Amino acid sequence: MSGHNKWSKIKHKKAASDGEKSKIFSKYALLIAMESRKAGGNLSSPALASVIERAKKDSMPKDNIDRAVAKGAGTGGATLTEVVYETFGPGGTAIVITAVTDNPNRTTPEIKHLLSKAGYQLGGIGSATWAFTKQQHIYVPNIPMTLSDEDGEKLASLIETIETHADVQDVFTTADDASANT
Repeated sequence: MSGHNKWSKIKHKKAASDGEKSKIFSKYALLIAMESRKAGGNLSSPALASVIERAKKDSMPKDNIDRAVAKGAGTGGATLTEVVYETFGPGGTAIVITAVTDNPNRTTPEIKHLLSKAGYQLGGIGSATWAFTKQQHIYVPNIPMTLSDEDGEKLASLIETIETHADVQDVFTTADDASANT
């Protein structure tokens, strides 16, 4: 009767309850960080205080709350970084993806995975930006391309897939606006 003792039952119950707590704490950490960012880290802000109070009622540890407040305020080592990814899409269109992330080592493989699922690869630095002129915070194509209807639909689908990632800010292509179906 291996595995049928009291400790085994407790262990399985604890694992299940810890998993649920982890999900709840993660949601509170995100809410606290967002409110902290809006309030500039001011703990007396009504919205931030309300979220912290709800987190405390659900037994969220003080250390986790403090880290979430610091992350939202921009302290505690959680700095946001702008990252630029380059690739080529349907019909040879150059694509530049801009993202803002707190962890490029997490975001880069996720973007690579999204592209590989669609049948494309992440390009090297400068592989696609040569086709654009950067003006302030946007990339303007030097020579817009006209795509076939089929390639335009594929490009629109690819852009939609990329934009589902939470860190992605903008996606720029060399496709003519009329041919991209976006």
